[in-house]
Amino acid sequence: MSGMQVELVQGRLGIQIVGSPLSRIESAGDEFLNWLRELGIDQHVEIGVDRTTGPLIAQFQLRPDSAEQLAPGYDTTQICQNLHLDTQNHSKDLLKEILLAMLISPIPFQFPSFAELFASVRMRQRIVEGARKTALAFATSEAERPDDYWSYTEEQGFVVLPGKSLIEALRKATQPEHSGALYSFSCYRATEYVIALAMAQEAEACHPELLEKLQRQAEMRAIKSGEFHQVFCCEYGSRANPLPLRYFVPGDRTWFRNPDSHSSDASGYEGSWVFYLGDCLFTNFWKRGRTFSLTSKCLEIYHWRDGTYRDSQGDLRMDESIVEAQVEATQRDPEKVKQILERMQRLYDPAGVYAEGGCIDISREYPRWICRGTTDIILPDVP
Repeated sequence: MSGMQVELVQGRLGIQIVGSPLSRIESAGDEFLNWLRELGIDQHVEIGVDRTTGPLIAQFQLRPDSAEQLAPGYDTTQICQNLHLDTQNHSKDLLKEILLAMLISPIPFQFPSFAELFASVRMRQRIVEGARKTALAFATSEAERPDDYWSYTEEQGFVVLPGKSLIEALRKATQPEHSGALYSFSCYRATEYVIALAMAQEAEACHPELLEKLQRQAEMRAIKSGEFHQVFCCEYGSRANPLPLRYFVPGDRTWFRNPDSHSSDASGYEGSWVFYLGDCLFTNFWKRGRTFSLTSKCLEIYHWRDGTYRDSQGDLRMDESIVEAQVEATQRDPEKVKQILERMQRLYDPAGVYAEGGCIDISREYPRWICRGTTDIILPDVP
């Protein structure tokens, strides 16, 4: 590995392994480089080792010429097209896209070991594969799960029945091809289940003791919403240091905000939680087998403002048929598409503000460390 070392390049921070002894970094780094060679992307990567201050850092990043060729301006939605990758049908191509996108990150992906890096990449792959299979019955106010695997109480939320596999319970709740049915719950809860499934599957492979703890937690009390984010997710990007508009890594969870103050008051239409699947595609849990492009997602959210109405109780609702008709009409008008995208493809405004912001998130989320000895997951109800 030492023969490929270069100066660290600020701006393209990529992947960092922090704090390991140099001998371990060099040994595992060679294993990582061999993986990159097997994938056929090692020629795009350069390595730096920083010994100057603080803990030792090994850094892997895209070469400047490769970064400009594959993802100019941090636009990772172009990687598949520029390398002619077929991530839908070839898992190896999906791994390539995940790694190349991580290697150009302007905010470093830091890991305490190469084992955690490998696990993180595999979990992203599992998230994409699971998200592609996930579909829900559309309902903004209902919640249900397969009753042969789940039970519900107000105090505990939805919990897995004792003796029932957490992995199987999550599959049955989210994947109609596995259960033969569609279940109603929010897109946000669905993203939690997809992440939880990927983490449970990876724990089964590399940290069975953690899977046992995840199983026990799932049988005791549901971890959801803000608590789920804190316990299971890493977030990168912030209001002070936002990610570039078109920077996404396959497996990222992200939020498209509804920037229209009126229609965002309709329950379930404040925004949309999705996963980035790669190749400029995002999940569409409500229409089985369908996905969104970045353009179609922006158009859908923009036209939510056209689909609102008041029901007999005076509550604000959404007529999806009107939204679909408006999107189809707009797609036939390239100039209107351009105008809407100019408005929507901006970072969203701060909470409570509806001004000049668009629908693009300032940050993304992905699973925490999971390996034996380095996991940073602390389950609130399991010692």
